Amino acid sequence: MRLITQLAHSFVAGDTNAEAIQAVAKLRDRGIMSTMDVLGESVKDRNTAEKAVAAYLELLDVIKAAGSDAHISLKLTQQGLDIDTEYCFQNVRRIIQKANALGTFVRIDMEGTPHTQRTLDLFYRLRREFDNVGIVIQAYLHRSEKDIHDLNKIGAKVRLCKGAYKEPEELAMQKMKIIRANFRKLADSLFREGAYPAIATHDFKLIGWTKDYAAAHAIPNDKFEFQYLYGIRTKSFQKLAAEGYRVRCYVPFGTHWIPYNLRRLRERKENVWFVIKNLFQK
Repeated sequence: MRLITQLAHSFVAGDTNAEAIQAVAKLRDRGIMSTMDVLGESVKDRNTAEKAVAAYLELLDVIKAAGSDAHISLKLTQQGLDIDTEYCFQNVRRIIQKANALGTFVRIDMEGTPHTQRTLDLFYRLRREFDNVGIVIQAYLHRSEKDIHDLNKIGAKVRLCKGAYKEPEELAMQKMKIIRANFRKLADSLFREGAYPAIATHDFKLIGWTKDYAAAHAIPNDKFEFQYLYGIRTKSFQKLAAEGYRVRCYVPFGTHWIPYNLRRLRERKENVWFVIKNLFQK
């Protein structure tokens, strides 16, 4: 538990809105944008889901009052996806509708494969009504090439990441060399046919490839951004921002940091090594 507490202090920006918005302001002073995530997932009862909705509605007011340009990120299982799909849709719609009125962008996070299609289905419904909503695609899934193709058709804003959940071989690529290759393939598709790709990786090889790709294809720095997790390789991403690239930090916060960190450590052995390594790598 002591290790989990140490990890939480390193990778979670506090328990409260005030602490998180302070962390966001410090990042902004270093040239880094933010997307804020109220910790929570896998909600099984409506009372807890409604508290999560209320927390995001309050956060939107806090962002506005602070004069911040932070985005927000949320998980559908936190908003009731495992309770009832329509119930979840209405919850998330309330958040996106308010965010739209306040000029704030909302990113729907991607979870494990039992939720992939349902997440995309709800995203497509919301995207028909709102422009201020984006989605996440995980590069290690075999289905992701088609998903990217379909999302590009509607001009969806996509955050591309490798993927952190443990998935079976029939659904997901297992070897890092193959995952990296697919990441590059999907990123190429997003740059050529998509709308403002968000390249979410801490992998130096993929960051270098993205910089080289953008330079070779004369893609301006304001047409894409890099994204990373709070507390991971902070100095490296500050350097990217100083070089003129758009960089956004994923800032999780709230009182549910214990299940958040335990889930990340339990899900895949690669996550344990990744976290331990990044305690010492800046």
